[in-house]
Amino acid sequence: MTRPTEAAVLTVSAAGAVDAEVDAVIIGVHRDGEQLSLGPGAVAVDAALGGRLLDVLARLGANGVAGEVVKVATLGATTAPVVAAVGLGPVEPKPGSPEPHENYRRAAGAAIRALTGTDRVGLALVDADPTLTQAVLEGAALAAYDFVQYKSELAPTYRPPVREIVYLADATGRGDVELQTETDRAKAVVDAVRLARNWINTPPNDLRPPTFAAQAAAAAVEAGLEVEVLDTDALVAGGYGGILAVGLGSAAGPQLVRISWTPPESTKSVALVGKGITFDTGGISIKPAQGMQDMKSDMSGAAVVVATMTAIAQLQPAVKVTAYVPMAENMPSGSAYRPGDVVTMYGGTRVEVLNTDAEGRMILADAIARAAEDSPDYIVETSTLTGGQVVSLGERISGVMGSADLSARIKDAGGRTGEPMWPMPLPDEVRSGMDSAIADVTQINAGFDRAGHMLQGGSFLSRFIPDGVEWVHIDIAGPSYNTKTPHGYTPKGGTGVPLRTLLALVEDIAEHG
Repeated sequence: MTRPTEAAVLTVSAAGAVDAEVDAVIIGVHRDGEQLSLGPGAVAVDAALGGRLLDVLARLGANGVAGEVVKVATLGATTAPVVAAVGLGPVEPKPGSPEPHENYRRAAGAAIRALTGTDRVGLALVDADPTLTQAVLEGAALAAYDFVQYKSELAPTYRPPVREIVYLADATGRGDVELQTETDRAKAVVDAVRLARNWINTPPNDLRPPTFAAQAAAAAVEAGLEVEVLDTDALVAGGYGGILAVGLGSAAGPQLVRISWTPPESTKSVALVGKGITFDTGGISIKPAQGMQDMKSDMSGAAVVVATMTAIAQLQPAVKVTAYVPMAENMPSGSAYRPGDVVTMYGGTRVEVLNTDAEGRMILADAIARAAEDSPDYIVETSTLTGGQVVSLGERISGVMGSADLSARIKDAGGRTGEPMWPMPLPDEVRSGMDSAIADVTQINAGFDRAGHMLQGGSFLSRFIPDGVEWVHIDIAGPSYNTKTPHGYTPKGGTGVPLRTLLALVEDIAEHG
């Protein structure tokens, strides 16, 4: 039995923090030296409480650190019975702190999570800087998420996410129309992230390649996009050796989904490529059992790319964007590919296989080679490619490799959207160490073993990029799937990283080329 969950509704109200018809209101507080100070939305509430808000919060143990949430019963002083004060940290952020937009995004998310079980919540977090509106709306709506579709019965203690988030416009001095436009944009972004998260969290027996391809195609068609799906027979006919090598070890055959957005006024074109390994056992080079259940998330790149396309259809940037999404299940069987095989890839490059657990780069290379045939100006690929990404950069920072200028743009976009990235090198010694004695290239650098593992993945993919095309590879092995406790607006499980970065990049290209 599955149980559907609904996205939180985003609305705008002309009311303020004191008179809004909601069940709770979110306000901000800062830590000013050793003292608390009033933040956005808090001044009006403080006046309604007779100037006692800071004293009450202090007595409840509040200290204003970023993300801390303290709830206060207003006892009739405001229309909402509860005020949730979320910490925003110092008024002047310290070096190394998140930039203001991300700080507010996380604060809104933390407050919404603390109000789980509340029906209708008012947001009064922005009254000074209107540029923070989008961040606050995103953070709040992204936090109103859980994944309980597979629970046959919810526990008596279960508290559902916030159902409606009301942006309170009274203190902003901005018009309802302007705020509604920003609310609509936030909804398009959040809906796409939810779509990606739901796919990532789906058990692998319910999202094998043919099913994933059908669902991706259906979502794209519903969004008004052009779709082409190559099934296993079409992949054989087209010579997609990398996708087939990985996918034919499974009874559920591999697929390649191509989704297109083509506005008439576009002058630039972007290819998005996402890794869609719906489950990764490692194949013949089988993985250890511990943690293997999380390999259902090895299709996070594909989920994000498809969902990004649905947001693009909503926001309609003036740039052509085409997604190439290879999907396969990496299983050990009598038809699985082997270490020692030589695989002829799409386009003719011959790859000597040294480890069948380096399968992501095999399917991505085919997809990149196919994307290159359409002569895009930019190729942006994202994947849960290597454990080396987590070793190097941890669980919240993605690794970026490729063209210097495009890598810098990606890093900037990630900083603005709260999806941090860090550029990594592609050294010549890593690339040259992947020359094969019997074929054109090996999958991995045998001499390096696991040293520079993230760089090996990027170096392999770089061989399939045509000269003159700007490209980026984003390794999201850690940030794509949160195995720890929720934080800010990030749930446990699929996160949707780096969807908001990809969308910000596409919009930047539409505006600046």
